Order: sequence, then structure tokens, then C-alpha cells
Amino acid sequence: MTKRLDEVAQFAGVSTATVSRVLRNRPGVAQATRDAVLTALDVLGIERPTKFRSERAPLVGLVVPDLQNPVFPAFAEVLAGALSKRGLMPVLCTRTADGVSEANYIEMLLRQNVAGIVFVGGSYADAGPEQGRALQEQRVPIVLINAADENLGAVRVTVDDASAAWQALGHLASLGHERIGMLLGPVGHVPSVRKLGAFADFLRSRGQGADLPRLVAHTMFSMDGGAAAVSRLIAAGVTGVVCASDALALGAIRRLRKMGLAVPEDVSVIGFDDSPYMIATDPPLTTVRQPVQIMAAAAAGELLQQMEGRSGAAEELLFEPELIVRSSTCTPAVVRSH
Repeated sequence: MTKRLDEVAQFAGVSTATVSRVLRNRPGVAQATRDAVLTALDVLGIERPTKFRSERAPLVGLVVPDLQNPVFPAFAEVLAGALSKRGLMPVLCTRTADGVSEANYIEMLLRQNVAGIVFVGGSYADAGPEQGRALQEQRVPIVLINAADENLGAVRVTVDDASAAWQALGHLASLGHERIGMLLGPVGHVPSVRKLGAFADFLRSRGQGADLPRLVAHTMFSMDGGAAAVSRLIAAGVTGVVCASDALALGAIRRLRKMGLAVPEDVSVIGFDDSPYMIATDPPLTTVRQPVQIMAAAAAGELLQQMEGRSGAAEELLFEPELIVRSSTCTPAVVRSH
């Protein structure tokens, strides 16, 4: 039993003496500490003492657009770990092919008296005005990670999309690429809008501002979307493509190969996110890494602060991405031939 107490204490981040006090229901233990110990018992598969079995941890909704993009499960995993250690019960809510939407999930969460919601890659605005009003009226704590809309009144944790675009574009320019294209998500999607703004500035700095419409393609965030849209950029004569997600990049690479083009020898491709397994793709993908661990921890902290009755961050919290250079980029053929 001593070994199990050690495991519970390590998971909850407290001493074994504190675990013993909680299990004996002794006074003088903070509620948050008590909840963390009880949650540790649940996670480790240890049966709660009888007097605690009727208690339930507060629910926190984790709303993500889908699980096909590996970065969403990555965020959900870190968030779930951070919240469960604070005595909260994370509930994953993801849009499904049979029609379960953000609006459906918000309605279900509100019926369960949810303690808070984290939206990853979307926003409560996606669910519709009725659900948005319900969340505001009930004052549900909300944090948005990489929100699809501006949501100026909500706490927002965001990767610096403009910096990500500049890093990727600068890398291709340093290799000698003169004509670079950008593959983005849907028109109006805020992260894509910000990357597009950086791209426009980049092209103007090179005297290519008038070429912007021909060097940008908008599509859905999926491999199929990347495959469908990249041929337009190739027709515009690009030798390098910067993509707004790793899934878009992988779809683009698949289509380029079907067109008889080699990556990176004929066309260099850069992704965004540094999703799991990008180091194992063929070729290993050059991409811009989101700091998922840090961003998710910040989002969990902001949510907990609101749940404790304190105001969340008034300004958007911007986090710096990092260019990860692998094998999907190289000097363009026109430069190598010289």
C-alpha cells in the first residue's frame, strides 16, 4: 500500500502524508489538493474510500474540430493531463461525420453544469449565436487555442502565425527560391489570415506584391485539400510551397509525386504544426513547430484562474513557433544548375 501511496502522491504532486490526510478525511487540506488526490486514485485505478465514491470531479469540455489532424489530439492529451491533475474531469468533444457539431456538444455540456470549456482550433462562434449567448449568460469560463475567429472578448492562447510564415518564407528565400507559393485554410480563418498578411508583406519586400493572388491557394485543412489545391500553385511557377498545416503539406507532396515532380528536388514543401511522425514521413517534413506543451499548459492555467473567480488574460497570449528543418526543402533546381 505504501508503494501505491507514493504513486498517488507523485501523480497529484503532493506528499504521501498529504495523501494519507485526504484518505482519512482529515481537516486542513485545501479543496484543490483534495480533488487532485482523488483524481489520482481514479486515474491510477485505485478504488476510492467509501465516503468519497459519490463525489464526481467537475467536467471540463475539450472541443476540437476533428481528430484527423494530429495536432488536435496532441493538444487534447496535454490539456487532459494538466486538468486531471487539478481534480477536473476532461471530456473530449469532437465533430463527427454523422452530424454531431460544436452546438450539440455545448448544449450537452451546459446540461451537465460544465465547469469550463477549452476550444482548440475553433471557437464558440462556430456553434452559433444561441450557444454563444448561453455560454455568456451562464458565465462559463472559456479559453480558445488558435481560435478560428477573432473572439476579442475571450481568453485566447495563440501561436504567432505571422512569425511562423516569416520563418518558413525566409528559409526558402535563403535557399534561393525566387517564386514561393502559400497553401492556406479557408478564407476568413484567422490563423490563415495572419499567415496571408505576412506573406503579402514578404512579397512586397521582394517587389512581387502584384503576384499575391496567383501565389495563394485556399482549401480545407486536410490531405485531400492540399492535394487538390497545390496544382494551382505549380501552374503559377512556384518552386517552394509553404503550407498552413502538416496535413496540407503531406497532401501536396502526394499530388506533386503524381504530377511527376520530386520533393524537394523539383519543389520544396514546408508544413506547419510539427505533428507527431513528421520526422518519419518520406521525405521527413520541414515544418514550423507549435509549442504544444507550453500553449496547452498556459490554456489550462488561464481556465483554472477563471474557475477560481479571477479574470483571465485581457490580451491575446502569443507563443513563438520554431522552424524545424528536415529533408523536404533544398536549393531549387534553377539555382543548382548554375
